[in-house]
Amino acid sequence: MGIRNLINITDLTIEELNQMMDLADDIIENPEKYYDSCRNKKLATLFFEPSTRTRLSFTAAMMELGGNVLGFSEAGSSSAAKGESVSDTIRTVGCYADIIAMRHPKEGAPIVAAEKTTVPIINAGDGGHFHPTQTLTDLLTIRREKKRLDNMVIGVCGDLKFGRTVHSLISAMLRYDNIEIHLISPEELKVPQYVKDEMDEANVKWKEVLTIEESIPELDILYMTRVQKERFFNEEDYIRLKDTYILDLKKLETAKKDLTILHPLPRVNEISTAVDDDPRAKYFTQALCGKYIRMALILTLLGLNKEV
Repeated sequence: MGIRNLINITDLTIEELNQMMDLADDIIENPEKYYDSCRNKKLATLFFEPSTRTRLSFTAAMMELGGNVLGFSEAGSSSAAKGESVSDTIRTVGCYADIIAMRHPKEGAPIVAAEKTTVPIINAGDGGHFHPTQTLTDLLTIRREKKRLDNMVIGVCGDLKFGRTVHSLISAMLRYDNIEIHLISPEELKVPQYVKDEMDEANVKWKEVLTIEESIPELDILYMTRVQKERFFNEEDYIRLKDTYILDLKKLETAKKDLTILHPLPRVNEISTAVDDDPRAKYFTQALCGKYIRMALILTLLGLNKEV
């Protein structure tokens, strides 16, 4: 069998997703079984774009599997600053590591990397395109909270134009039965047309709304996102739109008692800190799930999942 990469969430079948989430559940329940699973294995974290949660989550995941981590956390500290191409970087790092997690500001960079790699590549986010390991995190969190991944209404709110976490989550949820999606955003930050086309092709019910209040009574999942300053071409547009949607306790008054509130983080001010103590707020639980699902992903791509 050849090298297995994860570039887009749709690279994984439903069966593979379920197996990976089952493995993550087992890691949560029986962590001691996995302490030495990746002994003498090395993960390279190549982050050409700043990150806290994703990079540290990968680092913690590999360390808890007994492996080692090397890499860099910004492009300026790598040979990319000297003009080295992504493909050359990947071919070189493949000589030193057994698996690579890469984040890059340019859409499609992980695809280029995958063409030249000699070890498994994990897309840890490419521009406004995809973020499959965040989606794995989201799916695991939803499944653990709801005990299902079908028959639900999901609201995605905020920056739906540049939000790669939203694009990946929608792509994943289209494969489950009886899913309805509410797209909550200002006109300027609507979801791209290709995502709407995907929803239409999958015969998924969806609608666009301008306020959280319009949708929140119907939602089983509310997925909040920040308005991303780094994706804007001018600061005036960012300042005008950054406070458009703020989730507070008042807006939650009409929500279901078993609503699950998610956020890929980092949060700026789109969720009031007063919401943190509401039992429906699960974004920090979600961050923890990210470590466990990345442990399961590393084991799977290295072919070690059946050996444990």
